[in-house]
Amino acid sequence: MDGAGGPGEGPAQEALQSLSRRLQVQEKEMELVKAALAEALRLLRLQAPPTSLQDPGTPGPTRDSSPAAPPGLPPARSPSSVSRGTQTETEVETESSPGPPGLINGPAALHGGGEEPGGTQSEGGGSSSSGTGSPGPPGLLRLVQPPQRTDTPRRNSSSSSSPSERPRQKLSRKAASSANLLLRSGSTESRGGKDPLSSPGGPGSRRGNYNLEGISVKMFLRGRPITMYIPSGIRSLEELPSGPPPETLSLDWVYGYRGRDSRSNLFVLRSGEVVYFIACVVVLYRPGGGPGGPGGGGQRHYRGHTDCVRCLAVHPDGVRVASGQTAGVDKDGKPLQPVVHVWDSETLLKLQEIGLGAFERGVGALAFSVADLGAFLCVVDDSNEHMLSVWDCSRGTKLAEIKSTNDSVLAVGFNPRDSSCIVTSGKSHVHFWNWSGGAGVAGNGTLTRKQGVFGKYKKPKFIPCFVLLPDGDILTGDSEGNILTWGRSLSDSRTPGRGGAKETYGIVAQAHAHEGSIFALCLRRDGTVLSGGGRDRRLVQWGPGLVALQEVEIPEHFGAVRAIAEGLGSELLVGTTKNALLRGDLDQGFSPVIQGHTDELWGLCTHPFQNRFLTCGHDRQLCLWDGEGHALAWSIDLKETGLCADFHPSGAVVAVGLNTGRWLVLDTETREIVSDITDGNEQLSVVRYSPDGLYLAIGSHDNMIYIYSVSSDGAKSSRFGRCVGHSSFITHLDWSKDGNFIMSNSGDYEILYWDVAGGCKLLRNRYESRDREWATYTCVLGFHVYGVWPDGSDGTDINSLCRSHNERVVAVADDFCKVHLFQYPCARAKAPSLVYGGHGSHVTSVRFTHDDSHLVSLGGKDASIFQWRVLGPGGAGPAPATPSRTPSLSPASSLDV
Repeated sequence: MDGAGGPGEGPAQEALQSLSRRLQVQEKEMELVKAALAEALRLLRLQAPPTSLQDPGTPGPTRDSSPAAPPGLPPARSPSSVSRGTQTETEVETESSPGPPGLINGPAALHGGGEEPGGTQSEGGGSSSSGTGSPGPPGLLRLVQPPQRTDTPRRNSSSSSSPSERPRQKLSRKAASSANLLLRSGSTESRGGKDPLSSPGGPGSRRGNYNLEGISVKMFLRGRPITMYIPSGIRSLEELPSGPPPETLSLDWVYGYRGRDSRSNLFVLRSGEVVYFIACVVVLYRPGGGPGGPGGGGQRHYRGHTDCVRCLAVHPDGVRVASGQTAGVDKDGKPLQPVVHVWDSETLLKLQEIGLGAFERGVGALAFSVADLGAFLCVVDDSNEHMLSVWDCSRGTKLAEIKSTNDSVLAVGFNPRDSSCIVTSGKSHVHFWNWSGGAGVAGNGTLTRKQGVFGKYKKPKFIPCFVLLPDGDILTGDSEGNILTWGRSLSDSRTPGRGGAKETYGIVAQAHAHEGSIFALCLRRDGTVLSGGGRDRRLVQWGPGLVALQEVEIPEHFGAVRAIAEGLGSELLVGTTKNALLRGDLDQGFSPVIQGHTDELWGLCTHPFQNRFLTCGHDRQLCLWDGEGHALAWSIDLKETGLCADFHPSGAVVAVGLNTGRWLVLDTETREIVSDITDGNEQLSVVRYSPDGLYLAIGSHDNMIYIYSVSSDGAKSSRFGRCVGHSSFITHLDWSKDGNFIMSNSGDYEILYWDVAGGCKLLRNRYESRDREWATYTCVLGFHVYGVWPDGSDGTDINSLCRSHNERVVAVADDFCKVHLFQYPCARAKAPSLVYGGHGSHVTSVRFTHDDSHLVSLGGKDASIFQWRVLGPGGAGPAPATPSRTPSLSPASSLDV
């Protein structure tokens, strides 16, 4: 029977034959790979002093001016004195094809090694040479061609080689390519795809990969190679400095206060210091004679937290402080658990760590007991059930725990007369808790809840705050603007209660105090109560029976009242929802002592000759800060998001880039806009004046750099040209010291150089820019700073970089809430650094002040501004904390300070 094999026999047989053919091809390829690896190892063994590879009877041209190279490292001053490496393609075009200026394609003899680098090679390596009669300069590694290859026909010529020679040519090409892979640390081979800026040959020749030993280094970001050329003055990477820098940083001042989205955030200690928090730092501020403390004020900082602080509580002794942090993740993605720190405000030493691993998401509210002199601490976390727990402060052990409610809990406190009574309030509830300590045995305590009954009164949506009066009554402030007085009363059959309790809490009085929500209540030493309104921004003092005695309205630009604290005498401290801290009294009014931004920050620049700096961000505010007086000099509303800024060298004007492609020039004295120009419709990421102030460069997300000519006073600008060539958005740029050239980085990790004075031309031979000096160094990619990148980086781990004006150190802002300090130049892989924490979000920018006395860093979403004092090896100022080795963005050799 003809069909006995079945209808599928034919296709199955064909598939089997196809697999057999593929297997044979793979076996042949494996043979080629093995041969290539063997050839690569042989070539590696041939690496020897240059004189051993040159015909001793043929004297090569020499350059007396070339410095002697250290053993094993060829000099890199010109192509005539550097190792050409091994060309990976043995077939070369006999005709030269036109290429970019400065490149010579096709066969070209070396004229005694006296040519300039731009005339003989591009960034990819060098130009090919024809024939065997030109031995080349000393140290030139040449691939010895077979005799039959002296006449090199065209690549596509049918007579290029016989069939018997083709496998040998393939082996030779694969061997050379493998050798270059093994030697890639010193290679300048091109990327996998053809790059017109790195291909040494023209469009008519094959792309050759070269290994320029000793003149370049290479790093990889997301698998993409980035080649950087070593300056000619550096003969060996071993000559570069190693180890962390001798300079250190000490946190000098923190601008801002977290009032926008937090409560329980403002208290006054027994010493008179005001304690509050922002980001991961708890600030202890001593008010001086004027705003910002010029008359004796100052700041100290508790920096023991690893993530953002969310609440505070002060011990009855006025010295100890409890601070709770939110959950987070470290740079490796491992969770950072929420925890409570109990610490001494005088020594700033941590006394107790409470609840590590016991809380979820974060710590929402804290309170010390009062009747027993602060023996217990009550904590409410941010889990779905808002777990309520009571802890022994001295031992750090948990005595009792219970699920409180699924609704938000905004405040907690102990009854000042009875520590067994705890009150919580939040979304649509007031709860009264009784707890027994279980004879002090951990976990044996019990908690029972009694719910506050609103009865005939309207239940408010939120009850953000309360105070406990000495007589046992409780005052609550709610979202309806009412102050309710709660007292104990007997329940009846019509009053639902929890747990069948005979006694419950009910409202005994109500007073309408504010239009809109009441955010804060404060019991004063004289028995009166202060209330702070949200919508009406009024601060009202209430006497017995909730009779209004006095009031004052907070100016609108400071925001609503978030927190109130009583200072010394009649002085009051008020925190606002726009992250300002006000100081004053009800008679004289209030003035700001601490101010800050309210949304994510990105723009930062320092004044060219004063200790001032300017910031902008998503809150649309442009702020000029006085670094000496620690105060806000002025601020204006940009109406749009500000992302970048830079001072003119004269200091008279400042350029600000916005998220719409629009950029402004403002007079720093009058604050008037003197220029308003739009380039494209995408956000601007960098603006930078040339060091002589004649040009302004604007980097945009439309992949272009716009160049403007600027008048001597900086007030007038006219379009000079555009730098076009990047394939992704511009991220950073710097001017050369002579003001003629620009170095730029882009979102796809390109490093390009531009001749601005010559017409905004792209410099295709990047090798020629290796010795150029830069007025600033803020580009995150470049030979002088490639050591700041960690292994395995995805290219977005570093947001900002800045070299000091004395060119001794470089500061780095990373995506893991850290500021790093490296030595400059930082051109050794895995360079160690000093690491400084405190920010609670990605650090978006760092800049040194004009005299390098301070470093300013911006937190992203935490809206914080840190001013660090730069201390020399034996410099003045407070001694920095002893560095301890901890994991960070940098390798394990980094020091966390």
